[in-house]
Amino acid sequence: MAPPRVLIIVPTYNERENVEEVARHFLTPVPDASILFVDDNSPDGTGPILDRLAAADPRLHVLHRPGKQGLGKAYLAGFAWGLARPYDLFIEMDADFSHDPTYLPRLIELAAEADVVVGSRNVAGGGTRNWGLGRKLISRGGSFYARTVLGVKVRDMTAGFVCWRRSALEAISLDDVESNGYGFQIEMKYRALRAGLRVVETPIIFVDRRVGQSKMSRGIVAEAMRMVWRLRAKG
Repeated sequence: MAPPRVLIIVPTYNERENVEEVARHFLTPVPDASILFVDDNSPDGTGPILDRLAAADPRLHVLHRPGKQGLGKAYLAGFAWGLARPYDLFIEMDADFSHDPTYLPRLIELAAEADVVVGSRNVAGGGTRNWGLGRKLISRGGSFYARTVLGVKVRDMTAGFVCWRRSALEAISLDDVESNGYGFQIEMKYRALRAGLRVVETPIIFVDRRVGQSKMSRGIVAEAMRMVWRLRAKG
């Protein structure tokens, strides 16, 4: 059986300090995979750097968007780009090395049996590094809140290191996804569960970004908490 064709989707906004390292290291454990950078017209010049990198390596691709439109819309654009091409697996990853690429082979391996594989901070063996107490409370509390309100068992509902099978993305009506920020990850997992897909978690250690600025804000978290109740009301 031929190995799966893997697309790693990496949204970028003002990540010029990181993208060359991402291009160099993300594909090391999975050299046959491809990376799609989805750049929201970063004012720091990330886009031209990505174009230069893609011109030098056929495994790298860049999708330019006209402005900052949010994480969820970036991933949806990336999924659409990949679904128009013959990829089998789609992996969400951050551009700041919070997601260690050495976990990639394990996610891909588990996707042979599961529809969705979540790199989880909240299962045995998982965790975070270099996080303050406040951020830990927001992350774990957000997952617990979503899990409780929605009545699901996935322990890391807000995880952003996720591998999707093509058939899973095709099953959950991506055009109907409403969330864009922090809540996007919750909504996607909930839709997968509601569609009867098999979602599994595998432990990862999430390391705080080395350079650049976090995109998290109180407004994004509040939007996610409201969105959870909308999802529950729709059933």
